[in-house]
Amino acid sequence: MYRVKEDFITDWQRSSEGTTAVLRAMSDDKLGQSIVEGHNSLGWLGWHLTTALSYFMGQIGHKLPALKSMQQPQTASEIADQYELYAAHILELAGQEFSDTFLTTEVNMHGALTTNGQVLRMMIDHQTHHRGQMTVLLRQAGLPVPGVMGPTKEEAKA
Repeated sequence: MYRVKEDFITDWQRSSEGTTAVLRAMSDDKLGQSIVEGHNSLGWLGWHLTTALSYFMGQIGHKLPALKSMQQPQTASEIADQYELYAAHILELAGQEFSDTFLTTEVNMHGALTTNGQVLRMMIDHQTHHRGQMTVLLRQAGLPVPGVMGPTKEEAKA
């Protein structure tokens, strides 16, 4: 949970940079990579991470710019580009419109009173969860895995 605006901004910058690195590691020909047939694919997870930002921000009363379509784009760069736009927009909103008081203000999230700071923490936790799934799929697909929370095995050898 966040109670101080600067704490969220610091965490968001780090988290969104890591997610951007994972999204940029995808390739068009591997967007369909899944752990096993019928499970969420690399492309689906990347697009889900991107579109989920609108959901979480909407819970705290902020709208992100509308998408042309909710359909998953056909290229990895389109997914990463849209994510980066949303991540930058959230950073701008946080800097201009969030306050410590805003973070401790409660909203009704699915019938439970939840502070805006808790919703933002859920957004980052959600992103971290799916980003971890994506790193497994990147490795399974033979793509480079960026070190997000520390160096990967390949980076440690370099």
